[in-house]
Amino acid sequence: MSVYTIDNQWVSIDDFESILSLNYKITLGEKSKKAIVDCRNFLDRKVAESDKLIYGINTGFGSLCNTAISNQDLEQLQRNLVLSHACGMGEAVPTKIVKRMLLLKIMGLAHGNSGVQLETIERLIFFYNNNIFPIVYEQGSLGASGDLAPLAHLSLPLIGEGEVLFEGNKMPSKQINDRFNLKPIVLKSKEGLALLNGTQFMSAYATYTLSSGYDLWNKFNQVAALSLEAYDGRKEPFQQNVNEIRNQAGQIETATFFRNILQGSELIDRPKVHVQDPYSFRCIPQVHGATKDTLDFCRQTIEREINAVTDNPTIFTDEDDVVSAGNFHGQPLALAMDYLSIAISELGSISERRTYKLISGTRDLPAFLVANPGLNSGLMIVHYTCASIVSQNKQLCTPASIDTIDSSNGQEDHVSMGANAATKLFRIVDNCYSILGIELLTAAQAFEFKRPVMSSDFIENLYREYRKSVNFISQDEYSAEKMIDSKQFVLRKMKRYE
Repeated sequence: MSVYTIDNQWVSIDDFESILSLNYKITLGEKSKKAIVDCRNFLDRKVAESDKLIYGINTGFGSLCNTAISNQDLEQLQRNLVLSHACGMGEAVPTKIVKRMLLLKIMGLAHGNSGVQLETIERLIFFYNNNIFPIVYEQGSLGASGDLAPLAHLSLPLIGEGEVLFEGNKMPSKQINDRFNLKPIVLKSKEGLALLNGTQFMSAYATYTLSSGYDLWNKFNQVAALSLEAYDGRKEPFQQNVNEIRNQAGQIETATFFRNILQGSELIDRPKVHVQDPYSFRCIPQVHGATKDTLDFCRQTIEREINAVTDNPTIFTDEDDVVSAGNFHGQPLALAMDYLSIAISELGSISERRTYKLISGTRDLPAFLVANPGLNSGLMIVHYTCASIVSQNKQLCTPASIDTIDSSNGQEDHVSMGANAATKLFRIVDNCYSILGIELLTAAQAFEFKRPVMSSDFIENLYREYRKSVNFISQDEYSAEKMIDSKQFVLRKMKRYE
């Protein structure tokens, strides 16, 4: 069993993804444990020795921040907070996102600036290590005072409330407690607020979609190269000199990618009768490259966020200071995810144009890529579906971060809407895998009509592996099954080019 120790070190995006993909178990290091315990002890002393109002510790929340709460009611205050804020609606959040939320919440609280009990964090670690996933809902967060509603649902099982998914079964938290002989956590002052304030819902989606964005960039490049070969495209737009004088890093990287995977191709090297290709082929370095630059830019913001303390108030034991500020505001993530939405959807947009060109009956390809067009419709309506998905992505790309709604009686008067940016982006990513599967289905079908001329070893291998999942269409067949199989191939079986 591999174990990853969280000890307040910097966790890169690559490290974060490795923890998840390699199924590491999580433990706390001694530095983190000491910081957590010291912070909790400091807060206990602060509450006992002072009658000063400290937001969220001995006061109400939001616009009730000036309402004092007696010391004997502080534990009930925190329990009430979790229960009252667990008001999410919509679809249940996928477990792959909930697992990220758990890990991110553990990382954030482990810094020792939040005032939680060590026992509370260790219970979250127990859930993570045993794949006990609280049921969380997509709707409810404004992305401002943290992801209040989603994180409340994430926290309910700590106090023996709510539901969890365990071993594929949905069950009450009490059932999990009985199974593992766990007692509900009794939240102390500030703990409920520490659990609910934070950007872990947004950050979970941000890390997933960023990782998926890199995967899509890589695989759209591979499939676009197959489309280029099937369309008898020219190689000049990918050569080194023309791309280097633009001096855009992503463009240069994309062009290099294409030169590498097309090396040795008879198809790309043979003389062409056409002088130039349409933009969807000729401008692949510029369009795919700009998406890669955006991924790299947004990576910085997301990596900083997963290493941050984003709850409120924040406790500084060495400075004897408890600060109520706004580190939970999701604006950095909201802007990044809106930007990612546009960049990732553009991979799908230009892909749809390549699919359209391949079925158009030009470049010695039959109309709709099937024998006897007319009797057979071939891939005609497959393209309709692609066009529909691309259009939906355009609609989803309307920025969430330009909106705000006044909440909590005006105390929270500017919100990021980063949670909506997150769930929209998640849908765009899934849509792009569908679009990628459709382009691959189309490109592989068109590629067959270029025989017996051969492509590069890399492209030929990609084609062979794909044909193990999806066969050539010689006459009309049930299309939806092929589209689903093609999407599953790009998701599960297609390897990244390194």
